[in-house]
Amino acid sequence: MGELRAGFHGDLEEIRDAIVRLGATVIDLIPRVTAVLLEQDLEGAEYVILGDADVDTRATSIEERALSLLALQAPVAGDLRQVATALKISSEMERSADLCCNICKAARRIYGHELDPKLRGIIQKLSDQAQAEYRQALDAYAAVDAVRAAALPDIDSFLDDLHRQFIQQILESHAAGSIDLQVAVQLALVGRFYERLGDHSVNLANKVCYIATGWLPEHESRRSTEAADSNER
Repeated sequence: MGELRAGFHGDLEEIRDAIVRLGATVIDLIPRVTAVLLEQDLEGAEYVILGDADVDTRATSIEERALSLLALQAPVAGDLRQVATALKISSEMERSADLCCNICKAARRIYGHELDPKLRGIIQKLSDQAQAEYRQALDAYAAVDAVRAAALPDIDSFLDDLHRQFIQQILESHAAGSIDLQVAVQLALVGRFYERLGDHSVNLANKVCYIATGWLPEHESRRSTEAADSNER
C-alpha cells in the first residue's frame, strides 16, 4: 500500500510540474504575441498559431493523466482536490493559449495599418498587466499559496480599467480618423482577449484557493446570494 501511495504522489507531482510548465508557456506567449501585434510580425504570428497544436497536446496529456489517477487511485480529500483541479486548470491554460493565437490572428487582419502612440502604449500596458497576473497565479499554484491567490481578483480590476481605457482610446482614434472601422473592431477584440487572459488568471487563482482550503470563492458568493434570496421571501 505504501508503494502505491508513493507512486500516486509521484504521478501527482509530475502532473503539477506539467501544469507549471504549461503555464510558463502561456506567460512567455503574452509578450511574444504583443510584439507580433505592435511590430506587425507576420512570420511571428504564423509561428505562434502553428505552435498552438503543441499546447493542445500538452493540455490533453495532463487531463488524461489526471483522469487515470482518478480512476485507478480513487484519491480523497486534498489529493482529490489537486487531481480534480488539474483537469480544470489545464483547460484554462489551453484556452489562454488560444487567446494569444487570437491576438496573432487580429494582428494579421490589421497588417499594414499604423497605430497611434496612445493605442500602442495601452496595448503594452494590457500585455504587461496580463502577464504579471498570470505569473502571480502560476506562482500561487506552484506554492499552493492561497493568500497570494486570493489577491488576484483585486489586482485584476486594474486590467479591467485598462481595458475600458483602451476601448475609449479606440473610439477617439477612430473619430480622429487615425484608424478605420475595420481596425477599430479588431483592436476592440484584442482588448477583450487581454481582459480574458486576466479572467483566466483569476480562475486559476480560485482553483489554488480550492486546493488549499476546499472552498471556491464562488461558493461564498452563491451562499450569500441564496441567503439574500431567502431573506426576501
